[in-house]
Amino acid sequence: MRDEFQHLLLEYEFGLREVETKLGILRDEFQQMHDYNPIEHVSSRVKAADSIVDKVARKGIEPDFDTIRASITDIAGVRVTCSFVADAYRLFDLLTAQDDITILRVKDYIAEPKPNGYKSLHAVVQVPVFLSSGRVDVPVEVQFRTIAMDFWASLEHKIYYKYDARVPGSLLAELKDAADTAAELDSRMERLHRELHGPRIERV
Repeated sequence: MRDEFQHLLLEYEFGLREVETKLGILRDEFQQMHDYNPIEHVSSRVKAADSIVDKVARKGIEPDFDTIRASITDIAGVRVTCSFVADAYRLFDLLTAQDDITILRVKDYIAEPKPNGYKSLHAVVQVPVFLSSGRVDVPVEVQFRTIAMDFWASLEHKIYYKYDARVPGSLLAELKDAADTAAELDSRMERLHRELHGPRIERV
């Protein structure tokens, strides 16, 4: 079973590499051909085995590998940090337009933020990985967000961790206010960028 679990994690690691390669190609092309880079930073991770086991228990799903593959779609995750909101949508469009990418699910928390102020564009995509045993279609969750959204989300995560998810109401209100301020900053900076460079970051 340990070997099979390791093989499962390898599939997600390889799926992650496929998506990272696609994003790296887009980033390099923008730098070379368009003199503009919409990607500020890319980070990725594959969930640790303990985290997967915990999630299986929390969700109450059967602890077999086929059920895990079907029910848990964020084992492999990539976060793409952009300068502007338009960049987040543009990169989503460019990635998901590729013919070997299948969109499984999209949650647009930029257009419809969570009540606490969280904003990010989440997409679960499926990418083929070709192993010695044959093709495996691997789900990868890709999150697109701006620098301001990422900074806010990082702070919110630290606060929830510190208070063990029991955050005082006053702090929750401050966090929501900070999210509104971050959104206003995104809007202002994008407006300035358009004034300087024109509307070249429009969504395709």
